Amino acid sequence: MTEKFSQQRDLFESERSFRLLVEGVADYALYMLDPKGIITSWNIGGERIKGYSPDEILGQHFSRFYTETDRANGRPARALGIAREKGRYEEEGWRVRKDGTFFWASVVIDPIYENGALIGFAKITRDITERRNSQLKLEAMQKQLAESQKFDALGQLTGGIAHDFNNLLMIISGSLHILKKSATDDPKLDRAMSAIETATKRGAALTNQLLTFARRQSVNPQAIDFAERIAAIREVLDAGVGSSVRLAFDIRSDTWPIKADVSELETALLNLVINARDAMPDGGTVTIGARNVVLNEAPLAGDFVAIDVTDTGLGIPSDVLDKIFEPFFTTKPIGKGTGLGLSQVHGFAHQAGGTVKVASKLGKGTTFTIILPRGTHAPSRETSGTPFRGSGTVLLVEDNPDVALVSIGLLEQLGYQVCRVADAEAALREIESNGVDFVFSDIVMPGKMDGLSLAHRLRQIRPGLPILLATGYSEVAAGVRGDFPILRKPYEIHELSEAIAKLPR
Repeated sequence: MTEKFSQQRDLFESERSFRLLVEGVADYALYMLDPKGIITSWNIGGERIKGYSPDEILGQHFSRFYTETDRANGRPARALGIAREKGRYEEEGWRVRKDGTFFWASVVIDPIYENGALIGFAKITRDITERRNSQLKLEAMQKQLAESQKFDALGQLTGGIAHDFNNLLMIISGSLHILKKSATDDPKLDRAMSAIETATKRGAALTNQLLTFARRQSVNPQAIDFAERIAAIREVLDAGVGSSVRLAFDIRSDTWPIKADVSELETALLNLVINARDAMPDGGTVTIGARNVVLNEAPLAGDFVAIDVTDTGLGIPSDVLDKIFEPFFTTKPIGKGTGLGLSQVHGFAHQAGGTVKVASKLGKGTTFTIILPRGTHAPSRETSGTPFRGSGTVLLVEDNPDVALVSIGLLEQLGYQVCRVADAEAALREIESNGVDFVFSDIVMPGKMDGLSLAHRLRQIRPGLPILLATGYSEVAAGVRGDFPILRKPYEIHELSEAIAKLPR
């Protein structure tokens, strides 16, 4: 009897220890179900995770932890069926606490048999909401990194193409100007030159959009009064929306100046307005608004201006929304769009130190929001008057002989004598030997010193020497930050004249 009593005592202590262990586990809900799913035991972990005390939950069916949708779909019964048939059931999914809040659960259900008969189920539930959120954030970061790498690769490709293409356009446009000066009164020749001029401008616009997407466009950021800029391009915007679409404005009177490149801002607005027009085939309203915002989260923190372009159109499907900023992606018919408009907006916003967001509802319309940094002041843009004509000697630093030939022709028409060298080292030697009235240099050049480095060197040894830089594409140009004026290739004679006129003397 002593031995039998000792065995019963050991068994009781073992069961008691196990019960205390199960009931004391706080990180897991460990409980038993009868064969029909009725809860027969409950531990402190279940109370902590799901919010029910033992008195509230014992005798209840475990399906109350499932969402209404899962219950309607028969998921609880299916879980017990799989556990019974396969010996185990595991899943992750949403579960409901007593207070109605949801959590992401890891669930294991094991069948319990005694003498071959099913007597119930052991169920383990763990709250893994935090782990799931961390995993989702990691996946989002990985996706963002992959997108960034893809955009960077595309940017390198488009930037390299644009550099060579802009030089070709420079040769075409410059040569065309020379031809127009000596053209006869032949209507066919006039039409041909007009077609070449139109194609050249279109090619320059496309290249500009590629460079802006690639964030390799040379920009001249300045403070812009948004209301004044809208007034200046109102006719262009009206033409962009057409007659069936109404253009409205909601620009707050206290809107801060914007720090951005003027021409890129105008191009982005026109692209968004045209995109909105195409989203409203039966007409509607496009509203351009501006408001001040203060952001406190990295990478954007400080004072910004949010520009909203809202339409009342068809909206953007969710499967398309993630692709709209990709270059060459378009849902428009062939010939109706290049797929570069929204990529230009994306590139411009980020290159300006801001971002662009989109919110859309099918059948309700779309809002694009460009967020740009606040500027310090907003001087009015000077209007160009009579083309500037000068005199003296200009040092042209250009390695491409065909581009140099065109540039020389334009400079000579403006009244300058031109001395041309092919690299920065030769330019320094020429200035040391003969001296010039100002320097006009390309940024991208062979050798140890590019055009920007040359400009900084000249600023040291010839502080008062006027310097004008030109580029069709350059990552280096992004570092100019307004230190030197930049003329974008391809440029026409009036643009060259205006740039020279603005040089400090």
